[in-house]
Amino acid sequence: MRNTILLFCILLFFISCSDSADKKQKNDLTYFDVKGYFEKEAARLTKTNPLINKAVNVNGEGESKSMKIADWKKELMLFSDADINRASWKGLFQLKKSEDLERYTSNNEKVPVKELLVFYKKDKVSGFKFLIKNTNSLYASVDTLTYYPDSLYQIKKMQNIKLLSEKTYTVTGTFK
Repeated sequence: MRNTILLFCILLFFISCSDSADKKQKNDLTYFDVKGYFEKEAARLTKTNPLINKAVNVNGEGESKSMKIADWKKELMLFSDADINRASWKGLFQLKKSEDLERYTSNNEKVPVKELLVFYKKDKVSGFKFLIKNTNSLYASVDTLTYYPDSLYQIKKMQNIKLLSEKTYTVTGTFK
């Protein structure tokens, strides 16, 4: 019986420790909470279910159609994945701030997110622009992600793979 009580107390201790560590990590954001913003935005858009005119262009050839997005979390995943609050990136961004703009920049070669612009209008987020660069000996890509709530989102990607021709992709979603 004592062993059971002791085991229960130890288990309770570890559960309480891990919860406080998770809460501390969530509250300990160094930079703008990109991931949190886009999680809330995906939930909001799932609820409102807007009609989108989506255009896809690959190397100058494209098509577009009007549609409802079934999975906003997946649709906005590239934006969420560009979160600059990774523990290993702490201290690697410089911030320049004005009344209507926050500019985060990094020149560190290990950080693919080179620039994040957060636009404000009347103290409310009005848009984002990300510049992401990935380079290695076989591959180079430059992504530009743009998001304006209830207006437009756009993903531009230029990639160059050694021994292959350069490719450009653009996905643009316009809210109707």
